[in-house]
Amino acid sequence: MSALGTVVRSGVGRRRLQTLVIGLATMMAVAASVLGGSLLVVSGAPFDDAFAEQRGAHLSVQFDARKVSAGQLSKSRDAEGVSSAAGPFRTATLTPRADGAGPGWPMTVVGRGDPGRDVDEVALLDGRWPTRSGETVLSADSPLMPTIGLKIVFPDLSGGPTLTVVGVARSVTRTADAWVVPSQMPALTAPGSGGYQMLYRFTDADSAARITAGGRAVKRSLPPGTAVGEQSWLTVRKTAGRDTAPYVPFLIAFGALGLVMSVLIVGNVVASAVGTATRRIGILKAVGFTPAQVVRAYVGQVLIPAAVGTALGVLAGHLLAVPVLAETEEVYGTSSLAVAPWVDLAVTAGVLGLVAGTAWASAWRAGRLRTVDALAVGRTASAGRGRWAARLAGRLPLPRPVALGLARPFARPARTLAMGTAVLFGAIAVTFTVGMSASLGQVMKARAHDAADVVVPAPLPDFGPQGRDPDQQTEADPAAVAAAVEAAAGTGAYYSAATVRATVSGLTGTVDVIAFTGDASWGGYTMVSGRWIDRPGEAVVPTPFLAATGTRVGEAVTLHGLAEPVTVRVVGEVLDPRNDGMQVFTDASTLTAARPDLTETSHHIAVTSDTDVPGYVDALNEDLAPLGVTARAGGLDAGGDMVVTLNALSVILTLMLVAVAALGVLNGVLLDTRERVREIGVHKALGMTPRQTVAMVLTSVVVTGLVAGALGVPLGVALHGRVLPAMGDSVGLRLPDSVIAVYHGAELLALALGGLLIATLGALLPAGWAARTRTATALRTE
Repeated sequence: MSALGTVVRSGVGRRRLQTLVIGLATMMAVAASVLGGSLLVVSGAPFDDAFAEQRGAHLSVQFDARKVSAGQLSKSRDAEGVSSAAGPFRTATLTPRADGAGPGWPMTVVGRGDPGRDVDEVALLDGRWPTRSGETVLSADSPLMPTIGLKIVFPDLSGGPTLTVVGVARSVTRTADAWVVPSQMPALTAPGSGGYQMLYRFTDADSAARITAGGRAVKRSLPPGTAVGEQSWLTVRKTAGRDTAPYVPFLIAFGALGLVMSVLIVGNVVASAVGTATRRIGILKAVGFTPAQVVRAYVGQVLIPAAVGTALGVLAGHLLAVPVLAETEEVYGTSSLAVAPWVDLAVTAGVLGLVAGTAWASAWRAGRLRTVDALAVGRTASAGRGRWAARLAGRLPLPRPVALGLARPFARPARTLAMGTAVLFGAIAVTFTVGMSASLGQVMKARAHDAADVVVPAPLPDFGPQGRDPDQQTEADPAAVAAAVEAAAGTGAYYSAATVRATVSGLTGTVDVIAFTGDASWGGYTMVSGRWIDRPGEAVVPTPFLAATGTRVGEAVTLHGLAEPVTVRVVGEVLDPRNDGMQVFTDASTLTAARPDLTETSHHIAVTSDTDVPGYVDALNEDLAPLGVTARAGGLDAGGDMVVTLNALSVILTLMLVAVAALGVLNGVLLDTRERVREIGVHKALGMTPRQTVAMVLTSVVVTGLVAGALGVPLGVALHGRVLPAMGDSVGLRLPDSVIAVYHGAELLALALGGLLIATLGALLPAGWAARTRTATALRTE
């Protein structure tokens, strides 16, 4: 082994603590970066690849067939900004029955003679394209189970047409739930209904503003009021990455914290090593080492643990990615997702490059030291630093060991700053994690709407206008259940909710329509903007619904797929991430004409303040038993695997950051204690007890911990205020103040003391070592 290699190996073995700190800090940064980079790829790449391959539609627009002709629509392909277009295709919104097995869900059927080529080339996954009437291809995202040979019946249409599934396909921009040949559409379209679909690609379509501008140009080329719905490819893209997108801002924050902490700790460790090994550096130069070799020796001592930490971080990133990637089972034909190799290479090169650059800059001082000066200097610190602080602390009415400890940070300001920075980042991470956990709890509370003390769950919902087969199921009378609830002793407020499914013009798939009987405003529905419904014909919807339909609060939307179209005016925006935010909340009387038989009803009850909930449930169930339903205590289940995974990841990454911060303090205090070993021996000779020695060492980090904690808490709150809205935006949700403003005064004070706790934990081992050091041994040490 070369002389340089021997020096590097000796330095790594001699500085075991510093080696551990560098390895752990690097592992933390790499693990978060690998996980975050992987999710950035997973959340966008499969969709982007499929969109480019299938030439997906930048904008799909639904038109009213009664107001515009096919010829007029064909001319819209010449509108400003349109590069290519497909259509017009006849469309119809229908509610089928599959093999007569029960009611189906509303679906959008499009008449299309072939899969297309220039715009929205539909990818055939199984079977073939329909060639004659009576055949259909189902979308892989269709409400019906896409099975070759399945018979689909439309009993509401004249003649009860039947379609046979001959293929399964996928449109990257989800332009339909099923496709048939154009000649089939007249039989599937009721008189006075139906529409046209046009698919457009624009010259510039990389932002929502440009998509909106292109849509306006198309509409200007047509008679006003003919467009009844539209869907942007950006909305579909965001939905495609909805399972993994929330993790990305969160992991970027932790990755940045880890990287910055790694750079700071590496610089501090190398600078401390150079400062405490000045004489050793002089010896190396005296035996023939050049300045460049001395620098390389210290850089090598850092790169070895950094390389080990990087390897462990890549492994940890892969292991942490498993539960996260499991959230995305299938993204446009991608059923097995893994960490991209180039992400590993990029993160490894980037982190090791930062570590090497930081170490080189810190070690450059060693290379510039003159041999004579280095040999003449011992390791004892200059006695002149911090004397003013020692004199000031000595005047305070404090025990002498405490005063000595309080003055110590001013003797080594650079080292104190490095330790304080490590504690600062630990306090930021803890504050951010506490806030994120509280915010996710608020989101899950809004998701579950669990304000009710008692719930009578609904039977399985009837998702269609035909109703259930009375020979197959027995339905509880909602009026009878409501009467029993109202008559029960202890009932306070209560409301009922029924769920049906409908479609919205311009969108494929269905939306949940939740119809309330009674005042549901107290049920845990968190408003983002606007107000709650207070009369028939009004509705509140989640943010993703507004984005997907291009509507705003105050505008109207029309629901299809029921017995007749229902128009509602949106009066509020509610926080609700269920069903990808595709929900409409309205009053039950709004659906009276379209669905007079709302029987799939759940009942939500708030008992009076002096009522025992278990006793109330037992008494109510006695009255409900003849009706075939059962009440249970508590609100709806909040659920949410994503929240569990996010909380687990945040705890793991925070503990790693706190451990790195504590080890950074441990490294600094240990160096300081070893430098002061003779001073400590003098104190012991003058009567300082081991307990007083521990107090002196621990007190030396009190000011550092308090200042770092006081600064870390507001910075953690600010980080939380930036990351949480970004996480919400990644899934199309606007978060109200009640979700973001989750910190309280007493909690912030406790978090500020967390910096002191981290610093104290890091100083415990050096304090114990100083207390156990024998007086004679300490006095003989130079």
